[in-house]
Amino acid sequence: MRIDVKTRIEQHKATLYGILAIVLWSTIVGLIRSVSENFGPVGGAALIYTVGSVFLILLMGFPKISTFPRVYLWLGSLLFVSYEICLSLALGFANNRAQAIELGMVNYLWPGFTVLFAVIINKQKVNWWLYPGLLLSILGIGWVMSGDNGWSLRQMVGNIQSNPLSYGLAFAGAIIWAVYCNITKIMSAGKNGMSLFFTLTAFALWIQYFFTSPPEMVINLHSVSILLFAGAVMGLANAAWTVAIIRGHVALLATLSYFTPIISTAFSSLLLSTALSFSFWQGVLMVTIGSIVCWLATKTR
Repeated sequence: MRIDVKTRIEQHKATLYGILAIVLWSTIVGLIRSVSENFGPVGGAALIYTVGSVFLILLMGFPKISTFPRVYLWLGSLLFVSYEICLSLALGFANNRAQAIELGMVNYLWPGFTVLFAVIINKQKVNWWLYPGLLLSILGIGWVMSGDNGWSLRQMVGNIQSNPLSYGLAFAGAIIWAVYCNITKIMSAGKNGMSLFFTLTAFALWIQYFFTSPPEMVINLHSVSILLFAGAVMGLANAAWTVAIIRGHVALLATLSYFTPIISTAFSSLLLSTALSFSFWQGVLMVTIGSIVCWLATKTR
């Protein structure tokens, strides 16, 4: 009985870590954009992942690479680094703060794509609800991108044409992360490469930084504080989530994670001091509901 109570306490504690991770991740869009405004899109991202790597190594240590399956080491590294670069640069190169929040929503197509690729890659059994769920998420993104007047194909195309690089990176990132989520379960053999992957991301971004003509960095107490906070959030969120998925209530956490678009949009609006229209929130709700429908489609009997 005493052991059972202790186990439950540990599970509840780990679940709280998972909830903390979800909340921390929800601030990422606003924090990455804030840092990029002071340190540049590439330089800011490189600094965030450098600080995040330090936090992760301090919290979790550095993994013994020789024990990693080769396929996971190479393919997992490539996909993780590619995704993080896509997301951070999409937000950094956004034309303005409102567009950065919009791009963050494009990134949240990944839950629906994850289920779709689970069908393709892992032969996951789903019911037909997957397809209307995915369609609703995509329509939600279109709604978000259409401005204050509801769905508008012209407005949507105009937004993409105004910054094809950022929209392309955000969309590519959603697909890459969906693939990563599926292959990790197959190829990782229970290994956690988060510290390694973060370090590789920082390294790749610094290489890019030194081969470009970056804007001058704004270094002061405020900008450095935001940078350290962003890096700490990245590191703590990933460390907390790792503990949560090992010991916590995974089903509950999976359900809560599908509400991340709403929480993230709220935090982004607050952190970036950007008011969002009612139609934007309608689109966010559509993306969230679509993602939940996709997840429910996997609950076949």
